[in-house]
Amino acid sequence: MSYEMIALLMFSSMMLMLLTGQRVFGAIGGIASVAALLLWGTGGGDIPFSAAMKLMKWYPLLTLPMFIFMGYVLSETKIADDLYKMFHVWMGPINGGLAIGTILLMVLISAMNGLSVAGMAIGATIALPELLKRKYDKRMVTGVIQAGSSLGILVPPSVVLVLYAMIARAPVGQLWLAGAVPGLMMAAMFVIYIAIRCRVQPELGPALTRDERAASQDEKYRLLLAGILPIVIFASMMVPFVMGKTSLVEASAIGALTALLAAVVRRRMTWDILLLCLKNTLGISCMFMWIILAALGFGAVFDGLGAVKAIENLFTDQLGLSPWMILILMQLSFLVMGTFLDDTAMLVIVAPLYVPLVGTLDLGMPRTDVLIWYGVLYTITTQIAYMTPPFGYNLFLMRAMAPKDITMRDIYGSITPFVLVMALALALVMAFPQIALWLPDLVYGR
Repeated sequence: MSYEMIALLMFSSMMLMLLTGQRVFGAIGGIASVAALLLWGTGGGDIPFSAAMKLMKWYPLLTLPMFIFMGYVLSETKIADDLYKMFHVWMGPINGGLAIGTILLMVLISAMNGLSVAGMAIGATIALPELLKRKYDKRMVTGVIQAGSSLGILVPPSVVLVLYAMIARAPVGQLWLAGAVPGLMMAAMFVIYIAIRCRVQPELGPALTRDERAASQDEKYRLLLAGILPIVIFASMMVPFVMGKTSLVEASAIGALTALLAAVVRRRMTWDILLLCLKNTLGISCMFMWIILAALGFGAVFDGLGAVKAIENLFTDQLGLSPWMILILMQLSFLVMGTFLDDTAMLVIVAPLYVPLVGTLDLGMPRTDVLIWYGVLYTITTQIAYMTPPFGYNLFLMRAMAPKDITMRDIYGSITPFVLVMALALALVMAFPQIALWLPDLVYGR
């Protein structure tokens, strides 16, 4: 059997196992291990062992549990709730002000947690009831929460970009900085859309009356200080890192410790909450480590087969596709896979094929810059795939968390303008790579 057929058999077997509902790391790692043993005998067992050793020696992976713990502390101690109260009082007088405040809340939640699910959960439990109670259009608010929560896998510290960095062997710090400007740009585009739409159609996002936003001046400033606390925690972590005073791992430790101290000082930390945060952090961290281990093993087998070279030859020599056409086809495949897979599964399935191929494309940039830029493109595309009917991941999360009077038809209809905004953001980052590469070049070029 040719190596190309073996690679195709491995890929199709993995997809079949995933479609039967097997766990991602089990399907990918299991296929990789079986293929290694069948191809190289008992010596093939060195491949997963080597992947495990590589994982254990990867120092930046220590950032993963630190940031996850920080996010859970801020969420479980309700410090994140203060942000929404602040936006409620300070932005209520503006048409669509609470929806704009929700987007800003999601950006800050993303900067605390790095997971889109966390943003969705907080938005659905805190913002959604308030927006509906204030007579906001239900389609507008469900679209706002879904779009805002998607920023969690792009705005640093993104857990998904840590996973991409491990698979692509790219620097985590540069990837995080590369995601910052596109993430903030996308958030600004959401805010502009909401502001214009609610200015044209005020009934979609009515301004709060004076009685609804009644608060003394002292209360306003108290809420402002309480809402700024998460920003201070984030700044205490990221500013020393960007200035080159701390390493990435040291910055993550500062963030986790600062969040814990803030919760203790505000008397919101209890033993039960601490144990819950530690338990959830351990569970999420172990899940990601198993997935990374499986992806590394699968990628090693693919490298051994020469499958990447065969695919490169197919695209460039036999089909004669240009580098940009290959890149666009890759992005379209993510949109298709996003209808039934989450971002992590998509990455570990195609990374052994796509990442080495992207590194060989002649796009007029150094290979490291291409891999960092492609990581941002992948992340934005999976955000779009999350919200693309009929089976977008975020659509069903929204349905599970929304009130019964919000139907799937409402959810499908709510997301269309935000998907168009995200597609525009993706096109801008593809056309102008410096949107993603400017900040890491500035920081690491010193």
